[in-house]
Amino acid sequence: FSVVFIQQPHDLVVVAGQPVTLPCSITGYHGMVLWVKDGLALGVNRDMSGYPRYDVIGDHSKGEYHLLIQRTELTDDGSFECQAIQAATRSRPARLTVLVPPDDPVIIGAPVVSLRAGNSLNLTCHANNAKPAASIIWIRNGEVLNGAAYTKTLLRDGRRESTVSTLHISASNIENGQQITCRASNKAAPNGKEATVTIDIQHFPLVNLSVEPQPVLEGNLVKFHCAAKANPPVTHYRWAKGGSMITDATGDTYEVLVDHSFFTEPVSCEVTNALGNTNISRNVDVYFGPRLAAEPQSLQVDRGSDAVFSCAWIGNPSLTIVWMKRGHGVVLSNENTLTLKAVRQEDAGKYVCRAVVPRVGVGEKEVTLTVNGPPTISSTQTQQALYGEKGQIKCFIRSTPPPDRIAWSWKETVLESGTSGRYTVETVSTEDGVISTLTMSNIVPADFQTIYNCTAWNSFGSDTEIIRLKEQGSLRLAVIIGVAVGAFLALIVLIGTLGAFCCARLQRNLKGVVSAKNDIRVEIVHKDHNAAREPEDHGNMKQMMVIDVP
Repeated sequence: FSVVFIQQPHDLVVVAGQPVTLPCSITGYHGMVLWVKDGLALGVNRDMSGYPRYDVIGDHSKGEYHLLIQRTELTDDGSFECQAIQAATRSRPARLTVLVPPDDPVIIGAPVVSLRAGNSLNLTCHANNAKPAASIIWIRNGEVLNGAAYTKTLLRDGRRESTVSTLHISASNIENGQQITCRASNKAAPNGKEATVTIDIQHFPLVNLSVEPQPVLEGNLVKFHCAAKANPPVTHYRWAKGGSMITDATGDTYEVLVDHSFFTEPVSCEVTNALGNTNISRNVDVYFGPRLAAEPQSLQVDRGSDAVFSCAWIGNPSLTIVWMKRGHGVVLSNENTLTLKAVRQEDAGKYVCRAVVPRVGVGEKEVTLTVNGPPTISSTQTQQALYGEKGQIKCFIRSTPPPDRIAWSWKETVLESGTSGRYTVETVSTEDGVISTLTMSNIVPADFQTIYNCTAWNSFGSDTEIIRLKEQGSLRLAVIIGVAVGAFLALIVLIGTLGAFCCARLQRNLKGVVSAKNDIRVEIVHKDHNAAREPEDHGNMKQMMVIDVP
């Protein structure tokens, strides 16, 4: 028959002092069975005389050779095998891991540690002889204290370790009579073992500074209350704001109407007892509208360069920044910085950095972007003038830097300034740009057939606009029609007046009423009415025809 392991030992973990059984069942074998630990034979069959805590148990007739270890010890930690000697067959190795709980932890100086006021406290807890090394936590009032230093040392047996934990506590962070617990635990003692120490200390004042109400709108009343616990008792309160003393506050309470400065300049309360003093500060959650913290600056950049504007506002609650170009409804940025990449000349203009504090207020600051580039001319390409009158052609130029030169050219003539024959060039600077005007003293038909060029130059380049002059004929026709209509209306009025007069005279003659006092003599004088109106109408027409073309 072939030898088969029905049961083989497997890895086990046991706490020292507890029993453990390593199983081994072999079928089809009646020879010697040997248990081996870490390569050393423990005994044959059921003979474990060399190991009084070891027994081989089970039904021998069924091939059961289970190894029972009573009251396991750390020395039992190792690798075990069950071997069938004659069959030269062995089980798989099984690792027995023996866990050892730590000794009861010890806090140096316990059960009571006295601490002089103003000194920090170092508590040290030892948890020795554990496998694996014990973990140590510190507990105060049911809460775990963080920040302890942790070291462990391997003992000579190479298995157990000792752990040391040191907790540093500042004098201002502990009260007289507090109890602090050191809890050590590992897998062998998951519930842990504890040691407790009581702190006996006289301390600096422990202070809590409260502000009511919060939040509060700027201009309203708030109350600061400085609550202190001290041993020995408090002897003095002192208040300050932003580092400056508040002389009219002496007790544990301070009331004041707050403004926005309370948001950035904390109010502090200093409490003193016989050992020293403690200072604590609080800011007030004051709601206030935007206030400019960093003012944006206007920029002048070359075309194609980047323009970067920056502004900073403070406000409470949190404000929103909006960058926009004046006259446009598009939001360009919601950050403190507005970056315009590769600016063009049409990007020039006014930009607004606006800050909005919801339900509190709005603030804004305007800056100017000036873009250096070639001139741009935006004049009307067709302008009007009256035949026989003085006429003007205007050329509007936007240019940064200002144009170095402006010239008008037509046919074979070039004129930059001054007068040449019937032509005069004048240049005027305005807030929006430069206006160059070509004036012709007496418009002739040839002027309406001429092409006029307005050209401007600066260090970045030039621009040219072609302008034509158109005869303003519609105005002349309107004047003629107006005169004809006026004469017709005057004729109607005259006929009506004569008709009424004649009817009245006829009526008086029929009634036979003669009164020398009321007799009316009518003398009709024939005059050329049109001749009389001509100078007036001509003046009106002339006045209308010389209106400057914008």
